[in-house]
Amino acid sequence: MIKKLIENSTAKSPWLYHINTGSCNGCDIELVAVLTPRYDAERFGFKLTGTPRHADIVVVSGPVTLQSKDKLIRVLAQVPEPKVVVSLGSCPRSCNVFKGSYSVAGPLDKYTHVDVSVAGCTPKPEAIVAGLAKAAEILKKKREGMS
Repeated sequence: MIKKLIENSTAKSPWLYHINTGSCNGCDIELVAVLTPRYDAERFGFKLTGTPRHADIVVVSGPVTLQSKDKLIRVLAQVPEPKVVVSLGSCPRSCNVFKGSYSVAGPLDKYTHVDVSVAGCTPKPEAIVAGLAKAAEILKKKREGMS
């Protein structure tokens, strides 16, 4: 009974953990804007958490740099299964203008499976909310597949 109660309560409140792997901070600002009252992603149950151990969805912004690669891998290992990985902006997907730089280790999908990609440099808040909603649907399907 308690397990069922926990499953029902977590189904509608996915927690986000945001990691910046070397971005210019444009996507980070837009993600924060999505959580403010103007766009109010919290109405869909999204909450930002300070630790990957409590997260359901990991939002990654920026190309993966040599300095952030090990941290990214460590963070992703700490997130409990099932998890959903969202790439925010063009940089995690293609490295964008940073491609070929001596400090860039590669795109995000080189290190983990990416479930949702939100395109744009920087993506619009509406696109971020839509991407998070899609991530929540994927998370729900993954949870159903585990039980």
